Amino acid sequence: MKNFALIGAAGYIAPRHMKAIKETGNNLVAAMDKNDSVGIIDSHFPEASFFTEFERFDRFVDKWHREAHQRIEYMAIASPNYLHDSHIRFALKSGADAICEKPLVLNPHNIDQLKIIEKETGKKVYNILQLRLHPSLIALKEKVQKELALNPDKIYEIDLTYLTSRGKWYFVSWKGDEAKSGGIASNIGVHFFDMLTWIFGDIQDNRVNLKTPFANAGTFILKNANVRWFLSVNYEYIPQEIKASGQRTYRSITVNGEEIEFSGGFTDLHTRSYEEILQGNGFGLDEAYGSIESVSQIRKMDALGLQGEYHPFCTKVR
Repeated sequence: MKNFALIGAAGYIAPRHMKAIKETGNNLVAAMDKNDSVGIIDSHFPEASFFTEFERFDRFVDKWHREAHQRIEYMAIASPNYLHDSHIRFALKSGADAICEKPLVLNPHNIDQLKIIEKETGKKVYNILQLRLHPSLIALKEKVQKELALNPDKIYEIDLTYLTSRGKWYFVSWKGDEAKSGGIASNIGVHFFDMLTWIFGDIQDNRVNLKTPFANAGTFILKNANVRWFLSVNYEYIPQEIKASGQRTYRSITVNGEEIEFSGGFTDLHTRSYEEILQGNGFGLDEAYGSIESVSQIRKMDALGLQGEYHPFCTKVR
């Protein structure tokens, strides 16, 4: 049984980390969040110490090592995106490996610095890149690898569409502040970009067609694929047939016109991620670099408008 701490216990994704810690047979020693709506902890680790002030959490982590003569071996980080870098540094310097939500950090130069701290502390940083563990996407990668073995120059045509409706609260919260979330591409697109480069190769050209508070869209040229992508938090852009079914999320990836079915199988991917990390097989800083670089570039780019090859959903945006 390993000892864990959790930063960001009141966030949307925190229960998946608690569940993963529990289901892998480990123990949550302490949790921290400035917000105290964390009753979900009772369903998993009612004995965990809880803090709303980082300074008191810091003191507990330092003191607990000495009094309990045990280490907090892993620190899970589910805090707002702009705090990930600081909280990862805290974990490493506290003698723990860090398990961090996506996006790992907001800019690639942060990764360069974290590599230095890894060497100084001897501890590791792991990123939750759960789509790499999705069975349908693993099968797609295997299929593509076989086809590329026969034809290394093959180019796939891909459309990525992800719409996850958010209410007015979204733009009041830190997620609506680009300086804190990194913007829509960082907040809801980064793990899809990671997955595409994992399967089809590194990004060779990165362009943005559309940037609004509600939507981002653009194109990638990958080593073995041309990608048109569209991301949005606006319910109005969801296809009518999806609205009619009562759903508020639409997720689609087509490869050469063929839909890749991966709508299910998401609920257990954090537990699978933890299993791999505990076996020493997690995704580290090098794996995170490409997708973080791509969303950092998108944040700095000007939109080209509806020029060239662009995602067909761009015409929905007025």
